[in-house]
Amino acid sequence: MSIVGNRYDFVYCFDCQDGNPNGDPDADNSPRFDPETFQGLVSDVCLKRKIRDYVYQKSRENGSVQKGYDVFVLAGNTLESRQKRPYEHLKDEITPKGKDTKPDDIRKAREWMCANFFDIRAFGAVMGVTEFNCGQVRGPVQFTFARSIDRIFTTEHTISRQAFTGEKDVKPGTGTFGRKHTVAYGLYRAYGFVNPVFADQTGFSEDDLQQLWMALWNMFSIDRSAARGLMAARELCVFKHKSKLGEAPAHKLFDSMRVELKQGVVSPRSFNDYKLSYPDTSELPEGVELLTPFAVSAAA
Repeated sequence: MSIVGNRYDFVYCFDCQDGNPNGDPDADNSPRFDPETFQGLVSDVCLKRKIRDYVYQKSRENGSVQKGYDVFVLAGNTLESRQKRPYEHLKDEITPKGKDTKPDDIRKAREWMCANFFDIRAFGAVMGVTEFNCGQVRGPVQFTFARSIDRIFTTEHTISRQAFTGEKDVKPGTGTFGRKHTVAYGLYRAYGFVNPVFADQTGFSEDDLQQLWMALWNMFSIDRSAARGLMAARELCVFKHKSKLGEAPAHKLFDSMRVELKQGVVSPRSFNDYKLSYPDTSELPEGVELLTPFAVSAAA
């Protein structure tokens, strides 16, 4: 598999209707937002979680995971149990000694982890904090927080149920109550980067890159829940550079793709209330290619 040799910068747009795209545990799990502008926020780690889950599920065959596409940060598993695996597979070559592990043993363990876990090749990981020291990896794929184009309007709903949690809670003629937070509508935009310099170090391949594009386009389909409402990927605008270091600053490329409310719309309630403007390919810097969502999907 060929290692990614080009720099990529991309704009990713998704929306949420009548749901909570990313709850804030410090605010009773209400939707995250910027307290100054009231724009909605979705954390980078939230997006990475969904990518991990999609790639993991897509790579499962007959109960086992396709080689190279296991996930390091997986619900229900400790990181230590994952870091232990290279020392079990290479027990005749390397020995775990925590911080005192030999540098060459750490290198071999790190290479094994990169070869077997997709999210380590993509996002990197800190793996030197247990007895099974696998070092540290800086990943080539990174995201910013996603921020809504306009301010969001959040509502706290009181919900009820007729069942009781325990026998001691039973009160005839009453039910139990809870709360649910939703965003009426929000169109979010995140920025992402693929750095081929770090891809060389982790082994992030062209096949891995296609898995990433597919995950961004499809990951909400396997993440449905009543709490999240209706979420959908709306746009993936990819700028591919000819070289490893790139031909233009990322922020200049990002500014060339605009998302604006259509004239006359005051309170957006759907994706159709927005207009997306793409850069003219003739105006792009030399050596930069614009990939449309169709081109990305076709490549995948």
